[in-house]
Amino acid sequence: MKNRHFYILLVLILGASIFGYSGCARSPSPKFYLLNPVENIAPGAGRMAEDGCLSIGIGIIGIPEYLDRPQIVTRGTPDEISLAELHRWGEPLQDNLRRALAKNLSNLLCTKTIVMLPVRGKVPIDYRVEMEVLRLDGSLGGNVSLEAWWMIFSGEGNGILLTKKSAFTEAVGGQNYKSLVAAQSRALGRLSGEIAEAIKTLAGKSQRVN
Repeated sequence: MKNRHFYILLVLILGASIFGYSGCARSPSPKFYLLNPVENIAPGAGRMAEDGCLSIGIGIIGIPEYLDRPQIVTRGTPDEISLAELHRWGEPLQDNLRRALAKNLSNLLCTKTIVMLPVRGKVPIDYRVEMEVLRLDGSLGGNVSLEAWWMIFSGEGNGILLTKKSAFTEAVGGQNYKSLVAAQSRALGRLSGEIAEAIKTLAGKSQRVN
């Protein structure tokens, strides 16, 4: 009798273990996303002439705490956000923003080099770009919004040459996170185009003075 009870208990334990394992096996895996540079950023945003090639430094890009997390953030109402546990950034968002901005600027400007600051050793740069992102979120099937203060500094010092606040809205199109992140990439591309035009204007003024 005792052996019978023992075997019954063993069967129940094994059954529960198998059921629990199969339940875990069916759990969906998270998906990971990255902001990507945009090749065709702005119509008519031509590159500079070869003799005007510049060295650009990408400085600090600050983001609000609500975005500083692995989960992708969506916004339902103006005062409510949601975190997507199964849809995450493939790397810290600040790092992703810096790399995508650098690539966008290299597509729009004739650049000798683009460096991520701080950098070891002394690397001469013409202009340094810094940014404080105020908002970068949206809704599936709706719109994404990008708002940011950005600054251009002289490469030789800490003098601010230009500071501006920009805001962009992009339609998401699809009811999925791939479409949401693609719309965010397009919004960053438009901001990159605005920054590139400002750099070209500053460089043109500098050449006229010299």
